[in-house]
Amino acid sequence: MDEFIQLNGIRINATFAEAFDMKATRLIITADDRQWATDAAAAMTGFGTSVIACGIEIAVERELAVDETPDGRPGVAILAFTVSGKEMEKQIPQRAGQCILTCPTTALFAGIEETTPKSDKRIPIGKSLRYFGDGNQISKMIGSRRYWRIPVMDGEFVCDHDVSRIDGIGGGNFILIGNNVKAVSTACRAAVQAIRTVDGVITPFPGGVTRSGSKVGSKYAALFASTNNAFCPTLRTMDPSSELTRDESVAMEIVIDGLSTAAIAHAMRVGIQAACDSQTDGGLLRITAGNYGGKLGRHHFHLAEILK
Repeated sequence: MDEFIQLNGIRINATFAEAFDMKATRLIITADDRQWATDAAAAMTGFGTSVIACGIEIAVERELAVDETPDGRPGVAILAFTVSGKEMEKQIPQRAGQCILTCPTTALFAGIEETTPKSDKRIPIGKSLRYFGDGNQISKMIGSRRYWRIPVMDGEFVCDHDVSRIDGIGGGNFILIGNNVKAVSTACRAAVQAIRTVDGVITPFPGGVTRSGSKVGSKYAALFASTNNAFCPTLRTMDPSSELTRDESVAMEIVIDGLSTAAIAHAMRVGIQAACDSQTDGGLLRITAGNYGGKLGRHHFHLAEILK
């Protein structure tokens, strides 16, 4: 039997989550009121759950108070992760143009200060969007930062020329297993709520949770990922690779992307603790993590070490 520790009576398998190198950036959306900022953020982060099909993993990091934003207005910080710089250079300008430029009263700013003078470390924002101004756009230098003022129907859209691209980590995770959907959902929601207090991380799936965790590869040549059959309860009696016991009928996964190993480890710690503290009436049975034997991702988050 696998080794495990216990937390509030919940078994925590002594295994590890395997995570991968990604490219990352942070953007700050501001608006005249919080509703517009939230609406813009919701649009920009839409269809951003997994790089498997979306090309990007993107979600709200946290809301920002007026004293935390460049223009003193209500704001939202967004984190975005891609597998390559090229994909980031494609995704961010498209989403900014369709989701932020279009939203009333908004402005868009870089949320990460420049870390290198090399142009391949920068992601265009106003550099691309300025052409929408049809020649009426205005460039403004403040210190070492270039901004663009683009005329729109409610006044001007202001945005940074570009934003830094830095190294990030994707795929930190833990899997919650129980005997009914309500209990596992309750534990997942408690975990995600706790993770949202941690800066530098996002949980990009709907509500922060996925029930369709994947494995690498497929019997179909066109797919490079397919259902994680080891955690599918309908397959447990017919699939020798199943990791579920007879009493375990539900599994849900929380995936965490972050700007550092420390941020992901902290998010996993508070998330697992919150899940184990949640009121599931004995329905949450076990927590484990997804990995590929350590062969694909160089970042390994060992649950037992994280919870010390």
